[in-house]
Amino acid sequence: MSLIGDGLDAAVQKAFTRPAPKNAGPQMRYLVRRLGGTKAVAQLLRISRRTVERYVKDQIKKPRPDLAARLEREVKKRWQPQIRAKARAKAASTGGIVIDTRARLGYTAPIGSTDQDRIRHLTVALPPQYAARLFEAQEQGAGDTRLQEIAAEALKEVYFQDGGRRAGSLEEVRFTDIEHLEFDL
Repeated sequence: MSLIGDGLDAAVQKAFTRPAPKNAGPQMRYLVRRLGGTKAVAQLLRISRRTVERYVKDQIKKPRPDLAARLEREVKKRWQPQIRAKARAKAASTGGIVIDTRARLGYTAPIGSTDQDRIRHLTVALPPQYAARLFEAQEQGAGDTRLQEIAAEALKEVYFQDGGRRAGSLEEVRFTDIEHLEFDL
């Protein structure tokens, strides 16, 4: 997946009220319940239906590392969907989202200004409309580039232009070379 998409997922996962299952057996049983059968789980994880049945019955307890990673990712993707939806809705309507990043930021501005890109460490609270745009783009399957553009627009408005109080002639913000990125609801 993408860096920004993974960051958004991690922020939403902080809202979970119960931890997701950790062991292969409970994870597999959860997926079988959610997807309605062993055949669907087998296709999703790219393993045989019989292997899924063995995990469900605890005949196999320790999956291969690649299968364990896929299993954990698929369980977390489906874990507590109502709480996930509420957290996204709250961030998109009233709460907004906080972005903490260390990345190369620069901008395009009129001639005579210092628009050199440089590494900056920012912790900025983004308004709800940008949280809504980020979550909407992520749900529609947007790539990392599109999510990065939305984040750059948000940083332009909130950090560089301070909500329209300064740098009104700023044209474009470049948000590249991301070293660290974390979101919080």
